[in-house]
Amino acid sequence: MIYRFITAIFISVIVSSCIVSKKKFDDMLAQKVKAEGELADKRKALDLANANISQLNESLKKNKKEADSLNESLHASNKKLADLNKDYEKLNANYKLSLTKSGKLNQDLSQQRDQLLTIQDNLEKTRQQNDSLSNSLAEREKKVKELEQVLAKKDKAVQDLKNRISNALLNFKENDLTVKVKNGKVYVSLAEQLLFGSGSIVVDKKGETALHQLAKAIKDQKDINMMIEGHTDNVPISAKTKYMEDNWDLSVLRATAITKILIKAGMSPNQITSAGRGEYSPVASNDNAQNKQKNRRTEIIVTPKLDELFKILDSN
Repeated sequence: MIYRFITAIFISVIVSSCIVSKKKFDDMLAQKVKAEGELADKRKALDLANANISQLNESLKKNKKEADSLNESLHASNKKLADLNKDYEKLNANYKLSLTKSGKLNQDLSQQRDQLLTIQDNLEKTRQQNDSLSNSLAEREKKVKELEQVLAKKDKAVQDLKNRISNALLNFKENDLTVKVKNGKVYVSLAEQLLFGSGSIVVDKKGETALHQLAKAIKDQKDINMMIEGHTDNVPISAKTKYMEDNWDLSVLRATAITKILIKAGMSPNQITSAGRGEYSPVASNDNAQNKQKNRRTEIIVTPKLDELFKILDSN
């Protein structure tokens, strides 16, 4: 457009050259050259500007593309950030919950540890008690065996004693005397008719013979004790004296009379005890003559000494 303008001016100048001076023509020519130079510069600048514009457009396209990519990345990043925030909130909530649970778990753990220590302490105490009980049980079992051995020995001694006494008194009738084992003791029951007359405290000859035979059989056995018990029926005595007013006195005096005979026959006084039970320990009810006769008796109770047994019991 500028070129057309310059050309028009140039043509106009040529057309009118015939009427202008040479100086003016030269000026106009110089202006034309100058204008053409400026035009070339402008074109060059325009081409450069267009090139820059093209380059800028390319850069703009590239930047726009990069911006779109960055927008997409930013959108993806924002979405990822939002997801991460959600995960963070969830994790933070779980963390707080875990802290709460951890505190409770620590408290429970502390309580359980205390309970475990208590259980361990009780277990140790129980173990010690069990050990002590085991030792005590072993000791008791040992003593039980010792007691069983002593009791078996005692039972054998009682049975041997019963056999010895029975053999010594074989020549007497069963209704005159009996020999039995009861409660670990030997009971020699002597009927009144064997020893005394009615109401008498004097032992007759037949009774003395029986007592001598009994003493002879056991006088050398020092590991026994002997209790002489006098018994009567419930019939009051007919002949009272200063020293014998009732059946109890009668039973005591009879037991004493028998004791003296046994001592004379060789028994040790330290082994014998005399007692009277009167009518108060009957073997039958005093309701007929036969039962009353059974109740009028003297019982000699022979017991092995239980010193060894008592020692074991005392040690418990």
